[in-house]
Amino acid sequence: MEKLTTDVLVVGGGTGGTVAAIQAARRGVRSILVSEFPWLGGMLTTAGVSVPDGNELAAFQTGLWGAFLHELFQRQPQGLDHAWVSFFSYEPRIGAAIFAEWVRSLPNLHWISGQVPLEVLRQGDRVIGVRFEDLTVHADITLDGTELGDLLSLAEVPHRWGWEWQPEWHEPSAPLEPNEITQQYAVQALTWVVMLQKFEQEAPEIPAPPNYQPDLFAGTWEGYGVEQFLNYGRLPGNRFMLNFPQCGNDYGIGLERLVRSKSDHSAVLQEAYWHSQGYTRFLQSQLGRRYGLAVDVFPHQQPLGGGAFALHPYYRESRRLKGLVTVREQDILPIAGGQVAPLPMNPQGEVESIALGNYVNDHHYPGYDFPLKPKAIRWGGRWTGTPFTLPYRCLIPEAIDGLLVCEKNSSISHIANGATRLQPVVLGLGQAAGMAAALSVERGCQPRDLPVTEVQTALLCDPIAPSALLPLFNLPSNHPDWRYWQQHYLKHPETYPLDGVCSPLSPPIIIPLSRSHQTFVGTVQVMADQTYQFSITEPIALSSQTVQLVTLHHTIHQQLQICETGQTLSLKGRLNQSGGWLLVEQIEPVSSAN
Repeated sequence: MEKLTTDVLVVGGGTGGTVAAIQAARRGVRSILVSEFPWLGGMLTTAGVSVPDGNELAAFQTGLWGAFLHELFQRQPQGLDHAWVSFFSYEPRIGAAIFAEWVRSLPNLHWISGQVPLEVLRQGDRVIGVRFEDLTVHADITLDGTELGDLLSLAEVPHRWGWEWQPEWHEPSAPLEPNEITQQYAVQALTWVVMLQKFEQEAPEIPAPPNYQPDLFAGTWEGYGVEQFLNYGRLPGNRFMLNFPQCGNDYGIGLERLVRSKSDHSAVLQEAYWHSQGYTRFLQSQLGRRYGLAVDVFPHQQPLGGGAFALHPYYRESRRLKGLVTVREQDILPIAGGQVAPLPMNPQGEVESIALGNYVNDHHYPGYDFPLKPKAIRWGGRWTGTPFTLPYRCLIPEAIDGLLVCEKNSSISHIANGATRLQPVVLGLGQAAGMAAALSVERGCQPRDLPVTEVQTALLCDPIAPSALLPLFNLPSNHPDWRYWQQHYLKHPETYPLDGVCSPLSPPIIIPLSRSHQTFVGTVQVMADQTYQFSITEPIALSSQTVQLVTLHHTIHQQLQICETGQTLSLKGRLNQSGGWLLVEQIEPVSSAN
């Protein structure tokens, strides 16, 4: 058996683990990344959820998340405006190629694929390495980047699984006690993503899986219609990502088996795979034989072959660390009268934010509508989630040294996990964990002894992918005052604005236009609740078409708010036919209504 020694070991090549390894290596420490699959990226690639949600506003596109989006825009010639569930839809292979190139460009980062952890090596209350089938790796700091928090179980690190009741943390949306939903669903449903494709000719028939029950899927596009349903996760090349919650391929039966024996775990995966296979069989029976399983989206590792099925399920929930602090629902909800959540503080009175998110809280339990405390606002012509930040201590075990977490396995409640589980948030946590691991090696200390201010400074001043730590709607990372105000509010949290909008010293920057932008002329109709309908007159090919105006930029958000019904505008932006919106990057008034 091969034996290796390194400064930082990251186990799991998912969203958080991949970027944790990249960030640690970019900082200069020796790093090893061990993954199960031949692709890196987890939710963003191997799990097939290539239409990511959250952190979509321009000011929140920072760090390695912003760098990833930039690369996607450069590499996908058809652009990213294809689906309506997200502003970014791309081929999973492109995402996997980005991560692989980043990893391979780092001489001090060694990537080993095809291995799963079998044993965590401990020396008292300190993790010192991990044994795999073909190798053992000893490390100063080990990071658990697995999809289900496998190292927490193997190392017997205290952790949680599933529900907590309201008396524990007084979360407003937590159940008072076990009920029908909690008894049926141990955790949120997982989804085995599969890609459907529309072909020019008849596609091969999709075989029915064992115990096929087509009635489970009846009504899947009710309230949407076929076209809107398909456009939910539309990708280039007439491909459609199937990750649909309504009578779709969410699977939640007996998920407590995921963390039992290996055979129980395998049984759940087989059932989830068959459930998605049955869904595609049903859709083909309803839509016709021109719709079939997509070809060559993923490496051919699944029973049906052809590369239509993701390499593994999209897990919405993991084992969750019992950390130095636990993020609860009230920690991600907006302050009364404000648009931002309270800033997390440590016992020393310091703000300990190391990553941010803005996704609305969203839970998946097939057949049930689980009510949650709202956390959304109208912004830029659409709904978006209110932003929140996550504390450094949610990555650190209560008593075990030598270990950090960097995935959905952080110290977060079951309820709050519905907002923190999304790809950009986990990516931000992974970047922070990788930076903390590298700094701990540099200082020769444990992560719990590392001053959070050092982690924050390193993330804000990273020379390649500086990461925002506090949400400021009006300051993208390319603004000259961005770092100043991030650091100011970290030092003076009492001055942090409740609306998340600061007063920059410099004027707003000119928004760089995307390569795929077009010019549109038309008239606007201002409706209630920040809804802007735009009737296109130019270009002629699109005349008489009416779309909704939306934006991800604060400057455009402000301009839209002062538009008047009947006003003629010249806009630059990107049209998304699936969403029925025009994503505005520049506004020039032409004339006003009389």
